[in-house]
Amino acid sequence: SLAMNYVKTPCIGICSTTSLGDKICRGCKRFNYEVIHWNQYSEEEKRAVLRRIDQLTTQIMEERFNIFSIEKIQQVLDDFRFFYDPELSPYCWLHNLLQKRLYRIDSLSELGVEYTPAYAGADLKELLLDINQQLFDLSQAHFDRYFDNFREN
Repeated sequence: SLAMNYVKTPCIGICSTTSLGDKICRGCKRFNYEVIHWNQYSEEEKRAVLRRIDQLTTQIMEERFNIFSIEKIQQVLDDFRFFYDPELSPYCWLHNLLQKRLYRIDSLSELGVEYTPAYAGADLKELLLDINQQLFDLSQAHFDRYFDNFREN
């Protein structure tokens, strides 16, 4: 059906482009003009934005986490009534879930997730701050490299 192919906004309700004037949203990691013009984008343009964010997020998350049960993370997302895009990586779902519901998560294992050996015993809150900074930095580099000429001053 058409509804299944419709690309939903990646907004997770933590927008820093509108509230703080950031060039890159600290919530969804879209560029400011992507947030502003999202509703005018074609479905293919929206998917391209989501693929970029998904790729960067997965790259960072896979270094730190191993998802050993997709079913468990989907169950938790459903229990929290938390939207996740089935076309995106479960690592993207995990990142969004941690950003929005970290305070409701007692252990990674309840999500079907564990730390990779290099990050065993890490503080989840600190790790999430580090992940978000790295994702922001990668997005910033991408923005500067490919989209600088589109910047609205």
